[in-house]
Amino acid sequence: MIYLDSAASYPLLSEVKESLMQAFENCYANSASSHLLGESALAKVNDVRELLADEIGAFPSEIVFTSGATESNNIAFKSLLLGDENLKTKKHIVISSIEHKCIFAICDYFQKLGYDISLVKPNANGVITAENVKALIKEDTALVSIMHVNNELGTINPIAEIGELCFSKGIIFHSDAAQSFCKTDIDVDEMNIDVMSFSAHKVGGPKGIGAVYIRDLRKRNLLPVTHGAGQEDGLRGGTVAAPLIIGFGKAIEVFPQAYSNFENDALKSYFLKKLQENEIEYLINGQGNILPHILSLSLPKTNVGVLVRDNENSVCLAQGSACSSKEIEASHVLTALGLTREQAEHTFRISFTHEITTANIDFLITAIKKAAY
Repeated sequence: MIYLDSAASYPLLSEVKESLMQAFENCYANSASSHLLGESALAKVNDVRELLADEIGAFPSEIVFTSGATESNNIAFKSLLLGDENLKTKKHIVISSIEHKCIFAICDYFQKLGYDISLVKPNANGVITAENVKALIKEDTALVSIMHVNNELGTINPIAEIGELCFSKGIIFHSDAAQSFCKTDIDVDEMNIDVMSFSAHKVGGPKGIGAVYIRDLRKRNLLPVTHGAGQEDGLRGGTVAAPLIIGFGKAIEVFPQAYSNFENDALKSYFLKKLQENEIEYLINGQGNILPHILSLSLPKTNVGVLVRDNENSVCLAQGSACSSKEIEASHVLTALGLTREQAEHTFRISFTHEITTANIDFLITAIKKAAY
């Protein structure tokens, strides 16, 4: 099977699989226990906490482990906005119109609590600019949330500029970094980020584990999302998933080397070259600074139904993101760019892994040619 959906979930790296097997066998003790095995598990968890913090220029005390980016995003909004008395009078939130769907679901919840939500539209290149964010900020803006990298387009948003804007106005700035972590540089201080979300399975780690960075975590009044026995600084109760965290740590260590295969953009360039050589009409959605492994591609002269049906046992392709690809409506990201429903139906998100070969791409090109109108 040719897997071209790594933006939805990157394949588990072999080194991570090995570390998970060892962790499940040897690190079974509860990290909150005071005996030797419990303390050993806690030490391993804290090693990963430090590793993640070093990766983004933070302190280990500012990292909370979660079940993934969706939970991290919930914590970013609910724990800060509902836990801080100083923010109770601020009822305005700014997000982009191309955020992950979980952000929209969270904002729907906040609207029911009386909050006003403003949506920043992307420019023609699919990028959220600081200028467009600034235009929507109000006196009672409590939080701005702009994803670092869009999960369908691969476009990298200028979050350092947006962070500087938010800092100058005393507004909390959150960024979902599920797609960017370990793929492009992150420094939370240089980018003026207050809260940031991460997910292990986007970098070859296991599903069910992620993290959230919260600046000055121990100095804030935060509302726990899950009440429990005080784990993760009281913010997220429940037994800490030590083996998954260890697997996450191994992914942080080894994924950058695997991802370095994309640095010269060779796979994407080869694919586009083959489209041109075979006179296949296409349109790239999202321009400018884009991660090298993601490509949003519209094929107006291709019968998408035939392409999918005839190759469902050979190629894994995604129409939009994984959270929306089974829905009838067109992707909200594509419609935000101005694509019609018909154009969106002819659009794929192709996201490579480091194991994809030119032979795999040749196979896809042949399949596209066979499905031409």
